[in-house]
Amino acid sequence: MSSKRYAVLGAGPMGLMAAMELLKRGHEVDIYERDDRIGGMSAAFDFDGLAIERYYHFICKTDFPLFALLDELKLSHTLRWTDTKMGFYYNGRLYKWGTPFALLAFDGLGIVSKARYALHVMVTKGIKDWRPLDKVSATTWIRKWVGKRAYDVLWKSLFELKFFEYTEQLSAAWIGTRIKRVGLSRKSLMQETMGYLEGGSETVLRAMEKVILDRGGRIHLSSGIDRVVTENGRVKGIVVDGAELPADVVVSTAPIQYVPRLVPDLPKAFAERIDAITNIPVACVIVKMSQPLTENFWMNINDPGIAIPGVIEYSNLNDTGASILYAPFYMPKTHPKWKLGNDELIEEVLGYLSRLNPAFTRDRVLATHCHRYEFAQTVCPPGFYDMLPSMATPIAGFFMADTSYYYPEDRSINESIVVGTRLAALASESAA
Repeated sequence: MSSKRYAVLGAGPMGLMAAMELLKRGHEVDIYERDDRIGGMSAAFDFDGLAIERYYHFICKTDFPLFALLDELKLSHTLRWTDTKMGFYYNGRLYKWGTPFALLAFDGLGIVSKARYALHVMVTKGIKDWRPLDKVSATTWIRKWVGKRAYDVLWKSLFELKFFEYTEQLSAAWIGTRIKRVGLSRKSLMQETMGYLEGGSETVLRAMEKVILDRGGRIHLSSGIDRVVTENGRVKGIVVDGAELPADVVVSTAPIQYVPRLVPDLPKAFAERIDAITNIPVACVIVKMSQPLTENFWMNINDPGIAIPGVIEYSNLNDTGASILYAPFYMPKTHPKWKLGNDELIEEVLGYLSRLNPAFTRDRVLATHCHRYEFAQTVCPPGFYDMLPSMATPIAGFFMADTSYYYPEDRSINESIVVGTRLAALASESAA
């Protein structure tokens, strides 16, 4: 196979993985990243003297492609496991959650609803072929299994405070894989176990960066691709900061919504398929506290006075030396709250914390921050397998993928590795 010049757009885990695979195949690789750092949504920032990720990440016991990469990078020793706890805040009261005893003790449901809920989780953990559920509505599927009462208590607010008007337009395959991934990350029926990397995601990102540089790859930060140049239906080069540079193949891992602008020569029908993919933005508030809010890593919320679906106390998974809580506001950009300033969203979250734990006082707060990202969660409706455009586009030498292509799996570094590897193989083989 002859060596070709590859331009990879995006230095998140998917872009880095694609670049590593292309370099293994002997190609020349340049990565172009519009941000000032590698990592994408898994990138870290300085939060009041603490290096912390912009958005929380955790590892499950079924993340085998990630484990293989850690082994390749000689980083398996950095993988840590923590016995985590989960809570459920329902109508003004915080309940323990995530174990059979917690379910039995929960007074918000009757015994029949509890049995149906438990059976649904057990069955979902055993599903191997998600294709049949691709055509089924998530909310219809869950209601059928658990009943309307259990859906309204346990699921309704989670869907509506994340997807709003898209709530009834989600695939059962998408939510099913989430249930399965978390459900299988247990060491026993009574104990959930989650993983993290010592040093955070930055540990694996820096190791990937080193491999790329050592193999002759180049990473250009603060240098997004402005346009892909084509000639006679084939990639000819790229434009970066007004300068045209030669490239045989371009591999985009940026949100695919950018692609029609980057590649104006795409056929109209293909560009329209891209435009049909919808994403939900997120404004993620991060709070640093002098002590934990609760003992839980994850807390789901169903309370009429709290307009977020949950909070994540990351430091109850990974002891960072300070108590760190993430509170994500998922919402369409059409939602009035998206126009609020970061300070207003932070203030709203701080107001919720005293409800989640009456012992919380403002003097516990050491620092706050809010990150926003416009393409945080793909809306995956029934039939999403067929909606997704091909990674190999009609422009010869131009390939694309983003987090939409994790489907039916949800967002994780593990899935970035899977899709990045697949994308690189397709781009290399098709361009041979």
